[in-house]
Amino acid sequence: MILWGAYVRATGSGAGCGSHWPLCNGEVIPRAQQASTLIEFTHRMMSGLAFVLVVVMLIWAFKAFPKGNSVRLGATLSMLFMVTEALVGAGLVLFEWVAKDVSIGRVISISIHLVNTFLLLASMSLTAWWASGGKPISLRRKGILAWGICLGLLGVLLVGVSGSITALGDTLFPASTLAEGIGQDFSPTTHFLVRLRIWHPTIAITTGLCLFFFAGWIGMSNRELPTRRLAYALCIILAVQLCAGLVNVLLLAPVWMQIVHLFLADAVWITMILLSAVLLV
Repeated sequence: MILWGAYVRATGSGAGCGSHWPLCNGEVIPRAQQASTLIEFTHRMMSGLAFVLVVVMLIWAFKAFPKGNSVRLGATLSMLFMVTEALVGAGLVLFEWVAKDVSIGRVISISIHLVNTFLLLASMSLTAWWASGGKPISLRRKGILAWGICLGLLGVLLVGVSGSITALGDTLFPASTLAEGIGQDFSPTTHFLVRLRIWHPTIAITTGLCLFFFAGWIGMSNRELPTRRLAYALCIILAVQLCAGLVNVLLLAPVWMQIVHLFLADAVWITMILLSAVLLV
């Protein structure tokens, strides 16, 4: 669902169902006459299926686990963020912040969309972790470790938001060559979305290196095997993601590479969430 949503944005298909929601061009099942309609309608079907599955998970959590269990909390938060995910998506369509729109409203909405998506992923990951026997999170007597983890999570969110804005700029203002793209980034006459692109790699490299050394330190200093595995997994995914980001820039952000880049970003976030859950017990 998340990756297909990126495909919708990258192909400019967000207006494929017009400004109608939840209907598509005023129909329950549209007669797709163009590819953008099929792409957007497929995304809505995926989102609807995901919504139903989260409802099923919520019912299961309350039936299978006792009152006060962390699984119930995780499932409830997953349901909450799934609802807000649908509402944000609906807002993008109804306010026509899709396709070629370059407004501030779209920039703000896609940033909120990214944060909500990451919170949804975090809730679902923690639900699965707790259902598998993971211990509840506790911040008591964690001190600097808790602060470090919180800063790391906020850093990943900031990277994600800047990445979503950069991806939008790449989609709406593509460059034909790398030199042209760099020139656009520093030109005072280009659109603000283009000038914002330079911030994403700067934030991503800084945050990525900090997390890499933090995870490496955790891996070397912790004796618990699950913690070490997650820490080293985070190091590997971060390294791959930084390389993927470089390739994305060199190839001028083709659609397939944007999707790979987003997939790795989701993997970094989920691994960071699970590592945090293991450390904060």
